[in-house]
Amino acid sequence: MATVTADNDARGDGADGAGARFDVLIAGAGYVGLATAVSIRQARPNLSVAVVDAAPPGVWQRDGRASAIAAAACRMLQRLGCWDEIAPEAQPIVDMVVTDSRTADPVRPVFLTFGGEVAPGEPFAHMVANTVLNGALRRRADALGIDLLEGVAVEGYDTETGLARVHLADGVSVETRLLVAADGVKSRLRDMAGIKTVHWDYGQSGIVCTVAHERPHNGRAEEHFLPAGPFATLPLKGNRSSIVWTERTEVAERLVAEDDVVFEHELEQRFGLKLGDIRVEGPRRAWPLGLTLARDFVAPRLALAGDAAHGIHPIAGQGLNLGFKDAAALAEVVVEADRLGEDFGQIDVLRRYERWRRFDTVQMGVTTDVLNRLFSNDFGPLRAVRDFGLGLVDRMPAMKSFFIRQASGLAGPTPRLLRGEAI
Repeated sequence: MATVTADNDARGDGADGAGARFDVLIAGAGYVGLATAVSIRQARPNLSVAVVDAAPPGVWQRDGRASAIAAAACRMLQRLGCWDEIAPEAQPIVDMVVTDSRTADPVRPVFLTFGGEVAPGEPFAHMVANTVLNGALRRRADALGIDLLEGVAVEGYDTETGLARVHLADGVSVETRLLVAADGVKSRLRDMAGIKTVHWDYGQSGIVCTVAHERPHNGRAEEHFLPAGPFATLPLKGNRSSIVWTERTEVAERLVAEDDVVFEHELEQRFGLKLGDIRVEGPRRAWPLGLTLARDFVAPRLALAGDAAHGIHPIAGQGLNLGFKDAAALAEVVVEADRLGEDFGQIDVLRRYERWRRFDTVQMGVTTDVLNRLFSNDFGPLRAVRDFGLGLVDRMPAMKSFFIRQASGLAGPTPRLLRGEAI
């Protein structure tokens, strides 16, 4: 990837640096932005693709988090030429258990268990360190000749006949046939386009950290539904696990500000001692949780992808995988339109992407919202009903297979890349 920083004006052909033109310009160098760029460029090498990253160079290398990558996303990464690099550092999730209890309960009965394969030898998900995933995508983008404009934000854009003129924070303007907003849940480009959102705050924050423990996890993921919200332990390589711990926002902020002794004591109350002594590795952060759904996914010369289009509760671990679906679907629409000689930045072409992705994302947003409201409470009669429901599902193999298929990202009208097929 030809890397250009804000201090190194190598983009334009004019005296002021203006004049560069790309077929596709993507704002945001996270997984969704990079996956979109790689997907389009790999399928259509004739299209010039660039990624604009507002973050300073190297920030992504300090991300201590990990992500659950569903089977469909793994197939996509394999097709994009990234998975062979990622696989040695990926931890398969071989099974998952679900409990419903209170923090002080001495025993946490298991109400639901899932086997972890969607096909023989294919786990329904893997845990991957964010730096490993991002690094593999960046190296693949570099190999494909995708330009990366680092350390500079998009300040605005104007649409003209057949293109968008994008104004960067360093005073440079570039032209593109399609601008993709993959700039996060607080997307500035979405606001610039005047796209409204449906949003509400859950009053919860997700504490994210990594813990080391004495005994092996054997690839098991666990989700404990506690009164304040779900507490998930997700297996990493070695005797380590990633924690996603939901608490009321004021409690979460207090916990991350505590010293290590207090924090680890509170963590141990929820994690338990089944894996021996635990120790927090690296930083801990609390992220506010809410539901954000864009009312439109496209505008003239603009498409939203990833969290810019939808931000959901992590209760089902599907936020990143929804973003990969966006990347695969948008790439497929762009590539097929280009093969037919269509202008893929026109609104009628972009509406195909919107129709493809809107129902799925709204459905997942509503599902996670209902699940969070159902399980993040301590109302006795409701607990009895939900525990009965979990136990019932656990005794229905067909229903469990359905949920595994959903979690793997392979249900519904799946883009070709997510099926492991070329566009």
